[in-house]
Amino acid sequence: MIDEQIKQHDKLSAEIKVNFGARKKVRVNDFIFNIWLFIPNSLDINRFNYSKQDFYRDMKSNIRLTTPVFILRDIAESENSPFTHLRRSFTNISSQPSRTNTGEYEYQIKMFLSIMKSSLRDEVGHILESSEEDIQYLVKNFTNNTKKIFHRYRELYKIINVPTIDKLHMDYYRYGEEFLCNIVEKHSYMLIRNLKKRENFGQIKSTLLDLIKEIDIYKKQRGYICVEGNSPEKNSSFVYRSGLLKKFAESDLFLNIQKRRDGVWIEQILFSLAAGISMIFATVVAFSVQQRFGNFTMPLFIALVVSYMLKDRIKELIRYYFAHRMGVRYFDHKIRMNVSETTIGWAKESVDFIKESKIPADVLRSRERPEIVEAAYKRDVEKVLLYKMHVHIDRERLNTISPYFFSGVSAILRLNFSRFLQNMDNPDFPLYLPHEEEGCIMTEGKKYYYLSLIIQKQNELQNEQKHYKVILNKEGIVRIVNAG
Repeated sequence: MIDEQIKQHDKLSAEIKVNFGARKKVRVNDFIFNIWLFIPNSLDINRFNYSKQDFYRDMKSNIRLTTPVFILRDIAESENSPFTHLRRSFTNISSQPSRTNTGEYEYQIKMFLSIMKSSLRDEVGHILESSEEDIQYLVKNFTNNTKKIFHRYRELYKIINVPTIDKLHMDYYRYGEEFLCNIVEKHSYMLIRNLKKRENFGQIKSTLLDLIKEIDIYKKQRGYICVEGNSPEKNSSFVYRSGLLKKFAESDLFLNIQKRRDGVWIEQILFSLAAGISMIFATVVAFSVQQRFGNFTMPLFIALVVSYMLKDRIKELIRYYFAHRMGVRYFDHKIRMNVSETTIGWAKESVDFIKESKIPADVLRSRERPEIVEAAYKRDVEKVLLYKMHVHIDRERLNTISPYFFSGVSAILRLNFSRFLQNMDNPDFPLYLPHEEEGCIMTEGKKYYYLSLIIQKQNELQNEQKHYKVILNKEGIVRIVNAG
């Protein structure tokens, strides 16, 4: 199955996270994921001023393993939680700090942190969507389970506090501890911010603040950077270190990517064929004129010059034809997805402007273009940019890379819209209302532009579209809404 989440990453960028879930009992899993971007004609974005290279400069993409799913309660209490693998790796490196054991030790710490981050996010999301009568005990369970997890992680320190563990690998443990403190604080504050209007907020707030204070005291004891209320540097050191800790925790989920152009050998063969056809034309012309008029004659001279001129044009026309045909069949890039030395699959991607006559009917129905737009523009209502991704996952190989179960891979696509803002009008639009004394008064108006984004998902069990609208003005993204 394919699931997507789209959100505003910053003022200029939208982030689309796509999960490609490989079926357990099917070895070969293929997925088609298309993004149809309908761009208002007034923005003047087209194939002549916005090339493939421009798009790929604006599109930042990462492919990573989907984080294994554990609920917070199971991490805290279950014997099959990540602590089983974590404790084993700590014991092994303490007894024998070999390269294999140190690699496994680092891997297990990072996996534990990634799983915790995902579990906390899911737990908070579940609490925020729950009914009033459930929230209080869910928050209590959240704090209790989090405290148990902290206690279990700190107990692991006793295993590695031995002479065989060097400073580097002790630091890995400390990085994990600091990251754990930060993400628990972050999600606790998220609950406080979003539960203010709920019943019994006072008791909920007290429970969460007790957890936050306990963590904050421990962080200061361990010498970790804490957030300050009146920081002279605006807590820049904390923000910078938090980013580094996040990269450390998630680094083993990101795949080793090998990207190259798709169909390179076929392209070279076809271009060589184009050169051969043009050379055949020039040679036939030269031989024919030479046979009729002889050597070293003016007609032969003229024929050689003309045939040479036409030969280059014929070659370029045939190259253009082959390139167009290849663009239909082949993608721009092919990405090999590796974990260590194991190839678990590949992904292909391409982008191009599409004529409206080539857009599938179901995509146009999902677009639901307002009639007034059709009436205003008559033709060339929008330019349509199609980004295609084809993902292939080998389930058997994916199962061999780790003791954890990975449901599939996730693609994180971040599209920067700064180029789309260049031809926008000023966002402030003056409007007027009648006034008894002044005659009229000015009121505020805002001019927005609407980009429709149709997500198309296809595999053997799924064929559906989702419609999102990206609302922008000259200052950047205003909001992103789900339009159905």
